[in-house]
Amino acid sequence: MDFKEEQGQIVTEVDGKVVGSIKFRDQGDQVLEAYSTFVDDSQRGQGLARQLVDQLVAKAEKEGKKIKPSCSYVESLFQKEKETYGHIEAK
Repeated sequence: MDFKEEQGQIVTEVDGKVVGSIKFRDQGDQVLEAYSTFVDDSQRGQGLARQLVDQLVAKAEKEGKKIKPSCSYVESLFQKEKETYGHIEAK
């Protein structure tokens, strides 16, 4: 899948329809807040939400920023996989 960043979110589309997105906002102090993750019913169970998180992690790493998870999915993923995401989570 291809991902693109637009207007405070990273999205992926199928046939021109957005089927997944992660929304974020710059909180200042080198922190991006991940506040909403969406995956269309047609794409659920395929790991798309995690791929969206990984896209945001790559963006944050590139920009030297951390991520504050206020979205329940991102918060849960960061807690379950501290070895993978602990370095990027804003404390």
